[in-house]
Amino acid sequence: MLQDRIHDWLERRIISRGLPLSICLPDKRLINPHPSPKVTVTLRSPRAWLALAKPTLGKLAKAYVEQELDVSGNLQDILEIGARFCDSDVGAVNKTNRAWKWWRHTRAADRRAIGRHYDISNDFYALWLDRWRVYSCAYFKTPDDSLDLAQEQKLDLICHKLNMQEGERFLDIGCGWGGLILWAAQRYRVRATGITLSQNQYQYVQERIAQLGLQDFCQVMLCDYRDLAESEPYDKIASVGMFEHVGKKNLPFYFGKIYRLLKPGGLVMNHGITLTLPDAREMGSDVGEFIEQYVFPGGELMHVSSIMEEMARQKLDCRDAENLRPHYAKTLWHWVRRLEARQEEARKLAGEKVFRTWQIYMGGSARSFEHGWLSIYQLLAGKPLPDGSLAYPLTREFVYRS
Repeated sequence: MLQDRIHDWLERRIISRGLPLSICLPDKRLINPHPSPKVTVTLRSPRAWLALAKPTLGKLAKAYVEQELDVSGNLQDILEIGARFCDSDVGAVNKTNRAWKWWRHTRAADRRAIGRHYDISNDFYALWLDRWRVYSCAYFKTPDDSLDLAQEQKLDLICHKLNMQEGERFLDIGCGWGGLILWAAQRYRVRATGITLSQNQYQYVQERIAQLGLQDFCQVMLCDYRDLAESEPYDKIASVGMFEHVGKKNLPFYFGKIYRLLKPGGLVMNHGITLTLPDAREMGSDVGEFIEQYVFPGGELMHVSSIMEEMARQKLDCRDAENLRPHYAKTLWHWVRRLEARQEEARKLAGEKVFRTWQIYMGGSARSFEHGWLSIYQLLAGKPLPDGSLAYPLTREFVYRS
């Protein structure tokens, strides 16, 4: 029987690789009954055999999310042993081209994709995000910083890099739950505007603006960046964890739009995830396919050099680049631990499938940042004045002031 052949193959594979792994079959038999396994996989469906027969991390993640198999053990051990069990390399060059899907990144497609990811439930995200509900990489000044502190430090870092001044007009493209515009309005007294495609986020930010009495300093719009009016340009613009949704084909328009939305002499901070290998199109071992199907439909990652090149083509003058890769690994592990600590509430709010999706996605992403398969860059650029100048401090000292 096919299952018997797969059984024998799995046993040889596990033993030859010295994996502290046991697999429990539907009939309760164990493959490799290890005396003290770090990880136990329990098969729940015949389709789980197919995921194990020619394993990739993406296939195993899909089987877990679809509840075709269960996994017990520490998530870091699960990911490490899973990687050793599979032959495929997450960090390898994957040139998969999804450009044939012409409907990707239309306004309607982007709105559906954002709604599918962010409109699960505000209360679900509140279980594991910080008190500002910042859903992007935090900034740790010390290894022991709490997530709340590290996210506040990140918000302030962005404001410092943008050299925010009282009374300036500030735009946050993809404002999430409003943490950055609320922080900037409260502490820097800028006139902040946030835009989002998520109905849940839009309603939440409106409520927070009213609760904090910031109606004279803040506003939020349910709006696609492509539809923003250009008649009243901004002094400063931030885009944090948003351009990953833009799509490679739209990058010229995206950065061109930012250029037109900026006043001459204005600054933009583009903060986003990048691939480490220049020729890659997505993560290997079917991880990119898993993320496309379950997490970020339409998401596209690029190497930082491609992003900087397109910024330059759109006449944005790049002044500073910083890789925050170690910070995002720490952020993601904070999120995983907080989600797992409140997993019963998460399951009630969003369901088992959503809980498993975010747990395995965030843990796998943390490992990808740790191993250097993914990076995250803050790119600071400006719209030069007609004579080519751009007023900006000569050193970074002002960024790190108290």
